[in-house]
Amino acid sequence: MKPTDTTLEAPPAVDFIPLAVPEIRGNEWHYVKECLDTAWVSSVGPYVDRFEQMVAQQAGTKHAVATVNGTAALHAALLVAGVGPEDEVLVSTLTFIAPVNAIRYVGAWPVFIDAEPTYWQMNPARVIEFLERDCRWSDGTLYNRRTGRRVAAVMPVHVLGHPVDLDPILTVARKFGLKVIEDATEGLGATYKDRALGCLGDIACFSFNGNKIITTGGGGMLVTNNEEWARKAKYLTTQAKDDPIEYVHGEVGYNYRLTNLLAAVGCAQMEQLPAYVGAKRKIAARYAERLQGLPGIELMKNAPWAESTFWMYTILVDGEAFRMDSRQLMRVLGSRKIQCRPLWQPIHQSPAHASEDKISMPVAEQLARQGLSLPCSVGLAESEQDRVIATLVELGR
Repeated sequence: MKPTDTTLEAPPAVDFIPLAVPEIRGNEWHYVKECLDTAWVSSVGPYVDRFEQMVAQQAGTKHAVATVNGTAALHAALLVAGVGPEDEVLVSTLTFIAPVNAIRYVGAWPVFIDAEPTYWQMNPARVIEFLERDCRWSDGTLYNRRTGRRVAAVMPVHVLGHPVDLDPILTVARKFGLKVIEDATEGLGATYKDRALGCLGDIACFSFNGNKIITTGGGGMLVTNNEEWARKAKYLTTQAKDDPIEYVHGEVGYNYRLTNLLAAVGCAQMEQLPAYVGAKRKIAARYAERLQGLPGIELMKNAPWAESTFWMYTILVDGEAFRMDSRQLMRVLGSRKIQCRPLWQPIHQSPAHASEDKISMPVAEQLARQGLSLPCSVGLAESEQDRVIATLVELGR
């Protein structure tokens, strides 16, 4: 029978270059078939355990807890780290909205931190400035001078595959007894001073959404060296069930566990992670080589203390020097079947997190105006990348 739903979209044209799509080239079909053949398709099964072990090994942590998505992992991380109602959490304003939503899920409040202009990450100097100048220490607890709320944690977001400069943040957090929750949802495979993202703070989270370097279609992971936190996270993400037979629940829990079916895809994808990271870095190197010196275009940088994965290859477009701004360029490239996207609206400007305070985050605001992410799928062909580069060069003349 032919489908009758006329709202179905036609498949993209054969010469369309997408921004970032999953790469399926390994054991995905084999592992998923095994799940189907054995009927281990739900929220328990051998692939869930295996996927957790693989991600923990990659992150350099003792424990990992699989979740249905990265946002669920962030929510659980905040809960087990002891962040609660009316607490405050310092968080990057230049980020996808998920970490800030998770802060609100637990009843806490975000304190937005601007980006630094070189690598576009949370600015450690602004973190230190806020904690040292705008807070007071009383009886072993740090309080925001203006709001009177307890400051409980710092949540650096490693955006676009590049690490935050974490050591200064970790030092000041330890000074004041704050938990550090790494949002590494875009940073799997990146390193900071030769250490993998995920093992640097107290707890960290990854995402396996469809556009990430590896994907399970959806899915997330919480990693930590704290055995008690890991046990608590697994408990909360499986409906806080106290008895394996009787329906007894000691707390309000969440249906956040990843299915064995999706974990099977994750295991196959993890087997390919080194190759996928290598492909991303090769794509970034070709963009850097071929677009270097193009007027009005600023390229991504890699800090000497970091190894970025260049998860989403992004340029900054100076509208005056390039003769069109980032959104105009996005529309022109779209008309030529090249998909791009802007960076996120800084969350301090988001209607979803509106505040009476009129705050300015000039670096994040400029990055959001000028940022444009280019096609960078793991499977991007050189001929496709050449077409993107040639188009940009032509438009920039």
